[in-house]
Amino acid sequence: MSAAGQAFVKESNEQPWMVAAAALGLVVAAWGSLELAPTNRGNSETEQPMASLVLPSELSGFDPVLWFLPDDGLLGFVEIVGGSFTMGSDPETDSLAFDAERWSGDRAQGLVELPTFYMSRYEVTVAQFTAFVRATGYRVGDSRALQSGPNHPVARVSWTDALAYTRWLDTTLMASQSTPALVSDRFGEGWHIELPTEAQWEKAARGTDGRIYPWGDKAQSEYANYRARETTPVGSFPCAACANNLEDMSGNVWEWTRSPYQAYPYDPSDDLDDLEGDALWVMRGGSFGDPEQHIRAANRGGADPGVRRPFIGFRLVLTR
Repeated sequence: MSAAGQAFVKESNEQPWMVAAAALGLVVAAWGSLELAPTNRGNSETEQPMASLVLPSELSGFDPVLWFLPDDGLLGFVEIVGGSFTMGSDPETDSLAFDAERWSGDRAQGLVELPTFYMSRYEVTVAQFTAFVRATGYRVGDSRALQSGPNHPVARVSWTDALAYTRWLDTTLMASQSTPALVSDRFGEGWHIELPTEAQWEKAARGTDGRIYPWGDKAQSEYANYRARETTPVGSFPCAACANNLEDMSGNVWEWTRSPYQAYPYDPSDDLDDLEGDALWVMRGGSFGDPEQHIRAANRGGADPGVRRPFIGFRLVLTR
């Protein structure tokens, strides 16, 4: 395995089915055809000068007053009703399943209970991330993160970049008089904007019927951007058939979560650990350059928090 591939591997000596190649061959497979971004953290040679950051005066479907968030009463957040769902993959029903998706040595899948939360319909866009950089002066480690179209998903962002954005947006929306009442009311009840846990991500992507892809059990190119050469604007693949009517849960860019990469069974207490610690973090969803096997809803990837790649972005969750 290449040095780049090793950066994405989470090995487990305790559970032999967690084989590194099976767990993350999905990410390595995409690297042959994709340009790799540097993994710098604040290298001044790649930072975008603040004066050159330009935002459109308007962007269809997004509100420039509210930092280019989706223009609706919930700012693009979609309710995912609380309850149980099946997590992980059974190779008897999903022949493309990786070993890393197995629940345990004697069980292929597990049942996970989650309270209600809200998942963002789209991945975080270049315009949204640029608004954050302009407002805060945040040092972007790779200026190419801000050079795609404003309605494309932001990519080449590290886990720490994504975390910084969510914390800024959470604080900013709480304080803003322009925040819609539906969102403001939830803040008043103790809700926060965060990165989703991998359980939240998987439930939102596959629903409660155990489907393999967000839209069903067979890959369908009309619902996702995969086997392609670049990202597409968010919402380019409307998916009424998808669980919870979310878009780009498969393909476009891999999405960071707030869950550390470790062996199943999933334990929600792991997501409450110190987020500043040294860990690999789970990514979900696959990217524009991936094949069908890698964009399945139960598929898992993991990466060091400092890496920045042209196929890694994130989306948000409103949760408590």
